[in-house]
Amino acid sequence: MWWLNRKVHTEWRIACMCTGFLVGVSLALYVQIGPVWGFISCTGAALLFLSGRFFTTTLLLPSMIIVGLGYGSAAFAGERVAYASILEKQVVISGKIKEDPTVSASGFRSLQMNAIQMGGNEYRGSVFVRLRTSAVILRSDRVTVKGIAGEGFGNFAIAIKNAEVVSIERNPTGDLGRVVRDWFAEHVRSLIGEPQASLGIGYLTGQKSALPDDLSEALKIAGLTHIVVASGYNLTILVRLARRLLLRVSKFSAAMAATAMVTLFMGVTGLSPSMTRAGIVSGLSILFWYFGRKVHPVVLLLFVAALTVVYQPSYVWGDLGWQLSFSAFFGVMVIGPLMQVYFFGARPPNIIRQTLGETIAAHIATVPIIAMQFGVVSNVAIIANLLVVPLVPLAMLLTFIAGLWGMFGVGLTTLIAWPTSTLLEYMVGVARYVSEIEWAQSELLFPGWVWIVYVAAVSLGCVWMWRASGYNMRTSDLLNPGRGEGA
Repeated sequence: MWWLNRKVHTEWRIACMCTGFLVGVSLALYVQIGPVWGFISCTGAALLFLSGRFFTTTLLLPSMIIVGLGYGSAAFAGERVAYASILEKQVVISGKIKEDPTVSASGFRSLQMNAIQMGGNEYRGSVFVRLRTSAVILRSDRVTVKGIAGEGFGNFAIAIKNAEVVSIERNPTGDLGRVVRDWFAEHVRSLIGEPQASLGIGYLTGQKSALPDDLSEALKIAGLTHIVVASGYNLTILVRLARRLLLRVSKFSAAMAATAMVTLFMGVTGLSPSMTRAGIVSGLSILFWYFGRKVHPVVLLLFVAALTVVYQPSYVWGDLGWQLSFSAFFGVMVIGPLMQVYFFGARPPNIIRQTLGETIAAHIATVPIIAMQFGVVSNVAIIANLLVVPLVPLAMLLTFIAGLWGMFGVGLTTLIAWPTSTLLEYMVGVARYVSEIEWAQSELLFPGWVWIVYVAAVSLGCVWMWRASGYNMRTSDLLNPGRGEGA
């Protein structure tokens, strides 16, 4: 039984800890324990981790499940139990707007609030509010509303629908990222018409709320929403740009520029679940690249997931954006590269093959979540992504130039506006055309056990491709999946 005493690599011990913690926090939605048990188990888990042997690592997983259960139980008490006494009652509640409000076609405005205050007390968690108002409400404003507190959903502790605005207080320190974004967007719109301008601004800043409802729905059906939602794709483009421009100067300059771009972009877009995940992954990827370290993408996935759940435990209890972000990340970082190597060998993919592979991989990984949440999946996503995604970096560059041109008022605006408008109009046209195809969407109303079998089949397929190809995922560039470092 020598293998019981075998040393386990630190990387996989971290993965084991993170897996246990995530499982424990997930179970806290159904079973709660005293936080003291989590603290005691945390001490035991630390000792097991330091031992590093195989037999102690097998005990590490259940120990971290108890840690996660204790942490999740404390969060559940603070986020769900604390609100239980006000359900179905009229309440006056104050909170900070954490993301840009969205407006539906029927005129209702949806708000996501945190830093909640009620009756002089502070509450944890997030609150969803829907109301109809003509008042201007911006991200980071503190808004007080009145309405009936209903059951929450996703990561929201409660939902207040048909609310009324009591007061709006602007952030005295200002939301500099939002101010800069809106100021720059005005200059883009001074040269480019709608909806092309809003699409270009969405590429640059991840601001989806400014898109017209019909275009937003078309992007959703076409499977293109990810390109106008602040996510890892936007950050990947920026980091690749920094590396290509400054790597010849020095590796340090490229790393610092990439870090600055990531930080500024997160400041402009705000910390949504997908942006939080993307920012952490990008920051760690830059760090690993600079120091020449390799990390398995599955380990990185689990570590970042655990880190975000420490920050906000309710993410794992039903936040759709968080779930889609991590499932797509798994598809692009694990399934995509395995498919490329299995079907095409070690030859690095060109832009078309890489886009096709990443789109199919992300589609495979996110289908269960989308189908269970909405009951439909896009049949045209692969076609639409092939026609649009390779041109997104160019559209971002042209939109940025248009904004600068409008800012300085240099003249010759047609020379700048025409190619930008033409490219964005093409992208709008693609989204609308494919979304109107009769078979653009299909219903997938399967019971839960079918999706469990589906996930198991995908997992076995990944193992098969990995063993058959002998692919070492640590050789892949985390910011350019499917290609090796320096490719």
